[in-house]
Amino acid sequence: MDVRRWLLILLCAVAALVQAEDAPVPGKIMLASEEWNDYTNKDGSGLAWDVLRQVFEPAGVTVQTRSVPYTRSVGLAQRGEVDGWVGAYRDEASGVLYPHWNFDADHIYALSLATTPTPSIATLGNYRLAWVRGYKYEEYLPNVQRFNQIERRDGILPMLQHARADLYIDALTEAKFVLSQADDTAQFKLTHIAELPLYIGFADTERGRALMAVYDQRMPALVKSGELKPIFERWKQPYPF
Repeated sequence: MDVRRWLLILLCAVAALVQAEDAPVPGKIMLASEEWNDYTNKDGSGLAWDVLRQVFEPAGVTVQTRSVPYTRSVGLAQRGEVDGWVGAYRDEASGVLYPHWNFDADHIYALSLATTPTPSIATLGNYRLAWVRGYKYEEYLPNVQRFNQIERRDGILPMLQHARADLYIDALTEAKFVLSQADDTAQFKLTHIAELPLYIGFADTERGRALMAVYDQRMPALVKSGELKPIFERWKQPYPF
């Protein structure tokens, strides 16, 4: 191969790199999420949606939301049918991109009968655990031995009352929502177990890469300025940074 052909190949590669770096940022981002109460409400309200609007919209990117079951939100991002899914744990799924920055942390709690010995992250292996299908807590919590995955949250309290599980594991907001359905909340207790950082799982597409670059550029500035703190205060949630 002569020198001229090598130069042509080199110039084409450089041009492609420059074009990728100069690719315009999309004017909107479509994010999928399970509908979590006061976090990712179907009407677009909630802590996570407010945080992500603060991340993207000052940069000229309009946030659009889509409410679907959790496992479907992951699949939509993997197939590039949305720009990302909300509430990912790092390296949770293949075929997507994970940013440097998390936008929140999952405050993981165990819901149990008040009479159950208080668990800790070190003693989880002593209990029969349950959580919603698709959350894969067994990959992120140590010492897990016995667990069941359930389809919906509406049968959790009877499951605990009839000793079909010892602990129900979930994020604090969802665990509180389940507890609020009890006729007598004094029969149950909540115990903090762990903190798991939450990310957007971006689609592995040109759009996804451009949007992730905006996200990772904006997040450190927002954390440094403290601009996100009032959002967490408004929703009465712990500030994760």
